[in-house]
Amino acid sequence: MTRKLRSNFPRGSYLWAVRNAQWQALGIPEDDCEKPKIAIVNSSSSLAACFAHLDGVAAVVKEAIRAAGAVPFEIRTAAPSDFVIGAGGRGGYILSTRDLVTNDIEVAVEGAQLDGMICLTSCDKTVPGQMMAAGRLNVPTLMLACGYQPSGEYEGEHVDIEDVFVGAMHAQMGHMPMDRLIGMSRNAIRGPGVCSGMGTANSMHICCEALGMALPGTTPVAANSEAMFDAARRAGQRIVEMVWEDLKPRDILKPAAFANAVKTILSVGGSVNSIKHLQAVATEAGCGADVYGMFERFSHEVPVLAAVRPVGHHVIETFEAAGGARALMKQLEPLLDTGALTVTGRTLGENLAGARVDDPEVIRPIDDPIARKPAIMMLRGSLAPEYGIVKTGIVERKTRRFSGPAICFATSDAAIAALQSGDIRPGHVVVMRGAGVCGGPGMGGGSSKVVFAIDGAGLGDQVALITDGHLSGLVCKGLVVAEVSPEGAVCGPLALVQDGDTIVIDLDTQRCDLEVDEAETARRRAAWTPAPKLCDTGWLQLYRRNVGPLTQGAVLVEPR
Repeated sequence: MTRKLRSNFPRGSYLWAVRNAQWQALGIPEDDCEKPKIAIVNSSSSLAACFAHLDGVAAVVKEAIRAAGAVPFEIRTAAPSDFVIGAGGRGGYILSTRDLVTNDIEVAVEGAQLDGMICLTSCDKTVPGQMMAAGRLNVPTLMLACGYQPSGEYEGEHVDIEDVFVGAMHAQMGHMPMDRLIGMSRNAIRGPGVCSGMGTANSMHICCEALGMALPGTTPVAANSEAMFDAARRAGQRIVEMVWEDLKPRDILKPAAFANAVKTILSVGGSVNSIKHLQAVATEAGCGADVYGMFERFSHEVPVLAAVRPVGHHVIETFEAAGGARALMKQLEPLLDTGALTVTGRTLGENLAGARVDDPEVIRPIDDPIARKPAIMMLRGSLAPEYGIVKTGIVERKTRRFSGPAICFATSDAAIAALQSGDIRPGHVVVMRGAGVCGGPGMGGGSSKVVFAIDGAGLGDQVALITDGHLSGLVCKGLVVAEVSPEGAVCGPLALVQDGDTIVIDLDTQRCDLEVDEAETARRRAAWTPAPKLCDTGWLQLYRRNVGPLTQGAVLVEPR
């Protein structure tokens, strides 16, 4: 199978000559320079366990690509780990680096006119960043999940990174001994890979398969397992075939594929961060999919079929052993568009043929779900004219309507100090604003810390929280309305709330409202002045000035 490759230039031309000189110096024979040239997108880093093993994965993929008759070129991108790079810029580097990854890839792959790419997916922002690049560049691309980390045990109990995150805030509130927190932190992670719960990373890995951008049966997977390395070898072979077939991301990333991904995430109670990331991929792919609208529309149609921590009690290893994403989609098949094309060159329905569920108690059938009510809900109202997002989980809530006086904060530190001093009391609606994509910038601001601090203070069922910030994919506690849009920094309604105003959150009507009359709201809007700009230098300044709204995925490009 042959076709003209965009990476090849006429023999003897300037570009041919200088590239040939560079590659000869790297030990690439001249004949190989005519073969398909495949980028291996690697975010390897020794800063975090998420990325520590990726060089070993890249080596296996390189070997497979060479065996399939192509030339691999490893390229590097930024490596955002929430728990490490969240220390600077008020946490603004966490989300914003997603778009930096996209642009890193564009520079290398588009600049060099490479023919295709395999993306080594790891921590949660690299996954959408890589798929956004795939949608933008539209060269044959295959996503390879590089696995979750093994969690540990402490004092005879399971412990993982979620427990450490929650525990840290409980300790700060004085409700956990410091020695126990230290012991948990030393035992929570026993090897490389992403967070072991159904947080954003594993949710996005599953999205890759549900979208048709990963080989079937490859998510989730334990890092450095034989299953992961087998997938790496198969991916190396398949990407070369995809280049010759000219099978491109925009052939796959159609609205039907996004609908499949949305339904799959709803069925596993996945991370709410999947919403903005999938929307960003759709925006970059120019396919017109309204992911926010899909989550709103499908949330009451799709039952919860699997419940992995933190939504349920199962661990990710149990979910993988039960069949993982492929088995989940097999159970969900009646609700999916099985005609959607995938990286195999076959449809989703063809990929699911023969799929089996090894444990129907872990991955339930549609007619016997874990929960019929949605684990993720989209709210609207006077406080959230576009959207606010609630991770409802699978536990039936005693209170589905919460009404109380607002108590407002501009930083997580101020909110936590108010908890410690007793200023936040039962019945309050805590308002955290200025933490959106512009105000954060990059949705920094520590909303998740406040959620866990409220839980640590013993107020989880007695107060509500509403914020324009985002939540860690590991958050599933209390009544929290997150990612309220438009955000406060652009004079969204959240900016106009004052202490003592009554806020009503109603899950049954899916509304979130400020009970202040229109005349008073107009007066406040006319008097509003923006807060001083934060992070007014470097990358975060560029991000803040150019980022689009959440409903377009908070991308740095104009929507098509």
